[in-house]
Amino acid sequence: MAAAARKHINWDVKDNVAVIRINSPDSKVNVLSKEVQQDMTEVMNEVWANGEVESAVLISGKPGCFIAGADIGMLEACKSAKEVTEVSQAGQELLKRLEKSEKPIVAAIMGSCLGGGLEVALACQYRVAVKDKKTSLGTPEVLLGLLPGAGGTVRLPKLVSLPNAFDMMLTGKNIKPDKAKKMGLVDQVVQPLGPGLETPENRTLQYLEEVAIQTARGLADKSLKRTQRKPDMMDRFLKLMNTIGFEYTQNWFYNQVRKRVIKQSGGLYPAPLKIIEVVQQSQKFNNEEASYAAESKAFGKLAMTPESRGLINLYHGQTACKKNRFGNPQREAKTLAVLGAGLMGAGIAQVSIDKGYTVLLKDMAEQGLARGQDQVLKGMNSQFKKKKITSFERDTIMSNLVPTLTYDNFKNVDMVIEAVFEDLNIKHKVIQEVEKHISEHCIFATNTSALPITQIAQASKRPEKVVGMHYFSPVDKMQLLEIITTDKTSQETAASAVQVGLKQGKLVIIVKDGPGFYTTRMLAPMLAEAVRLLQEGVKPKDLDRITKKFGFPVGVSTLADEVGIDVAAHVAEDLGKAFAPRFGGANIEVLTDMVAAGFLGRKAGKGIFTYSADSKERPENAEALEIVQRWHIEPKAPNTDEECQMRLVSRFVNEAVCCLQDGILNSALDGDMGAVFGLGFPPFTGGPFRYVDKYGADNLVEKMLRYRDLYGEHFTPCQLLQDHAQDIDKKFYPRK
Repeated sequence: MAAAARKHINWDVKDNVAVIRINSPDSKVNVLSKEVQQDMTEVMNEVWANGEVESAVLISGKPGCFIAGADIGMLEACKSAKEVTEVSQAGQELLKRLEKSEKPIVAAIMGSCLGGGLEVALACQYRVAVKDKKTSLGTPEVLLGLLPGAGGTVRLPKLVSLPNAFDMMLTGKNIKPDKAKKMGLVDQVVQPLGPGLETPENRTLQYLEEVAIQTARGLADKSLKRTQRKPDMMDRFLKLMNTIGFEYTQNWFYNQVRKRVIKQSGGLYPAPLKIIEVVQQSQKFNNEEASYAAESKAFGKLAMTPESRGLINLYHGQTACKKNRFGNPQREAKTLAVLGAGLMGAGIAQVSIDKGYTVLLKDMAEQGLARGQDQVLKGMNSQFKKKKITSFERDTIMSNLVPTLTYDNFKNVDMVIEAVFEDLNIKHKVIQEVEKHISEHCIFATNTSALPITQIAQASKRPEKVVGMHYFSPVDKMQLLEIITTDKTSQETAASAVQVGLKQGKLVIIVKDGPGFYTTRMLAPMLAEAVRLLQEGVKPKDLDRITKKFGFPVGVSTLADEVGIDVAAHVAEDLGKAFAPRFGGANIEVLTDMVAAGFLGRKAGKGIFTYSADSKERPENAEALEIVQRWHIEPKAPNTDEECQMRLVSRFVNEAVCCLQDGILNSALDGDMGAVFGLGFPPFTGGPFRYVDKYGADNLVEKMLRYRDLYGEHFTPCQLLQDHAQDIDKKFYPRK
């Protein structure tokens, strides 16, 4: 029997089981939009009214996605917390009806089951999931500054243990099917099928449907009963405390969770703390209606916070950065070569072979090549130990790596990624050498962090084939890839570079060429101001504390050591020449004297701090502080935490805006993505451009002009920032 066709959801009956298929047209994923919810309401009413139907299966028509979550646009269209609360309440009501269905419903999960999608599955009476790489379950709402708003804060702690529920809701992590089964999140796991007359994905989806139908029939005729998860020790303990009303112990548990969140986030994100509060209230109420009301009210409040808007801005940015705005290249790169087997080169090789590229890893010395191979193998072994890949998959991936000391096979390479020392003469020598051995179609990409690509390309016979690909260390963990094009870079070259970056799993921003490009240029003034504050007597550990208090994941003193004092000195000198006086303020001699003394940062064991393999402690390097003291500058105003923060952040943000003004950036969104995912600008702000809109360009310019009077011309706000300050309606993100 077939039912009336709808846009997003259709259903038919097989063996007295209603098979309800969600398949939104013209979209790779299913999301819980208002239209989808309306379709689901109508379909469920028909299922419940149909006398032939005894049970139901809820399944997706898309092998790679069950339901990816709620429609964010639906939330962004709301103008008040009340409107968002009403959206939450509508979702709650629908899922309450699913949960109380007298006809058992089986959620058949294949692909992403996230956010609102997981909440739908939680409301079903049984959950079956496919054990494959694409299937994952999670509550990522916290990453958008929100909480589960369709009953998830009520149902999840009932289904899994409270610590596991908090771990999911407070981190937004994805749970794979095997672990979900152990946790009690799903009831059954099915193995995927291999190829046959149809693709493995389609065959597996059909098999999942068959298993789910059998399960639904078993639930309906009572031959199958859902096995309840056995309460663990924490469950029993909290239940006992709740029964006897021992409030102190209950509060102790929630306070421990709260302390952990504050320690990790600095208390700068409202959503995790609100999740704890709502779950705690729910446990106290012992009343579902009151619990749902608390959840929907909190959901509405969070959606209106600037932190949520900032994080949603990043979500849109991530979506945009996963598209190739140059289109697909005419010739797809399949074989890459990486020059230099150091930390960066080995990292680039690892993320490339991991995604199916054949990679020739070349180094000048056998010892360096062996070190690079070991680094790649270590990275793959780490994935194996974490059960992300099998030993067979690890060995297969490693077979894509071809170590070499010669250019013998470079004629078969589609793209060369150079990761040699940051010196223009060396890079010129490398590009001239490489071009003797590569084919005409081969692209030359340089992984420089500051040297202008135009200058590097001057040594090339084919400047249209030269592009910058700036990776961030460690390459296998940092998401951003900054691609730099020159006036001569062809569209085909740019398209190919973006395609390679996307396949490597990177978030890609495209910027124009210039000294420091975008990320390095933006960071340099803040590092200069950090040196100035050190010269004024602010201690390195205090600088770290102050910047982390603002929301940076790494303190600025530690960041300088991680970047490398020698690299910082080199960049400061080059960019100082290009952009003086805007990059001034500190004495570069502080850095050059530290380099001369061998204090190069973490890689040398000594920088601003001292490092030991035997200890996690990082005491301040007294000898480095003596060098700083030789260049002491008397403070011109009290260096309070807030003043230090604003001196650092204002220079960072001003340079970001200046890059947009100069045409280095294509958009404010690219700028925000680069700052957050490349340099750790606080994610809850949404990035430097979103920060300016929130803080107020007029307020920022006022601060900078005061600092300019005190400290000098390097605090002069750029013209674009001043333009925004003069017109309060002018925003980098105009109000919708």
